[in-house]
Amino acid sequence: MNAPRGRAAWPSIPYGEWAGTCAAVHLWTQIVGKYRLTHTPWVNHSWHATLYVTPRGMTTGPVHEPGGCICLTFDLVDHRLVAEAETGARESFALEAMGVADFLDRTRTAVEGVGGTFDIHGAPNEVAEAVPFADDTDRRPYDADAVARYHGALLRIVPVFETFRTGFLGKVSPVHLFWGSFDLAVTRFSGRLAPLHPAGIPNLPDDVAQEAYSHEVSSAGFWPGGGGVDEPMFYSYAYPAPDGFADRPAGPDAARFDDGLGEFLLPYAEVRASDDPEAMLMSFMQSTYEAAAKTGNWDRAALECETGVPGVPRPLHRG
Repeated sequence: MNAPRGRAAWPSIPYGEWAGTCAAVHLWTQIVGKYRLTHTPWVNHSWHATLYVTPRGMTTGPVHEPGGCICLTFDLVDHRLVAEAETGARESFALEAMGVADFLDRTRTAVEGVGGTFDIHGAPNEVAEAVPFADDTDRRPYDADAVARYHGALLRIVPVFETFRTGFLGKVSPVHLFWGSFDLAVTRFSGRLAPLHPAGIPNLPDDVAQEAYSHEVSSAGFWPGGGGVDEPMFYSYAYPAPDGFADRPAGPDAARFDDGLGEFLLPYAEVRASDDPEAMLMSFMQSTYEAAAKTGNWDRAALECETGVPGVPRPLHRG
């Protein structure tokens, strides 16, 4: 099947074939993300802690330590973790089968090797069994081909998320990867305060969860698998979920509402197999957002705008 508009085909990433590797990479991203978290002032909804997708992998972006600027990058082309500093110093090591404790030690050595300070919270967040990184010594697999295909999937998903993001004038998050739940996400806000979130997320401080959901949201994202879904999946939810939200249409026929998760779901495999993956995904995101906005009585006239076009300023409409 030819990909629309000349884009490369969306890669196959069946979760079962790389579940062990995916779990390892998830924990590795937590270690790298916690380095950024340690050195970055708090931003609303933990936006200061996330990772970003790049042509070569995933990165912290610039982290400003007292001694200078440092960046950590998962290079998923050459399969290395790279530490770079403003001084020109550069250290890296191979991404390969290893224990989480080994990855922790190698990351510390790389950060300190470029002049950084590596002092992070030493256990995972948002996982049920939070084994401290230093105690997680079992050798975990690393399937480089599967990781490269996962990265390829992210490179196709991100532009759809970013285009969707442009159609909103209200507060909206960047498109970023949360290493706690290992999901790529973009979130729109109604502008109104939300009820206090019940929290109780495994191994996540309640005040962090409650600050993250301090305001009403419609959030969409992508999981590679795990955490209640055993296949790569797009999701969309509202907090608080308005009455009737689950009963609204969700665009593509393949989408469904999962009562257990309280979210709309759309399998990645269905998007990949469609004649126009980008259009199917956009339909899912737009329709589930509208489900939240309509049932939640958002001020859509004030919050929405036309989707952005490269090089064209957004027109202003007054009166």
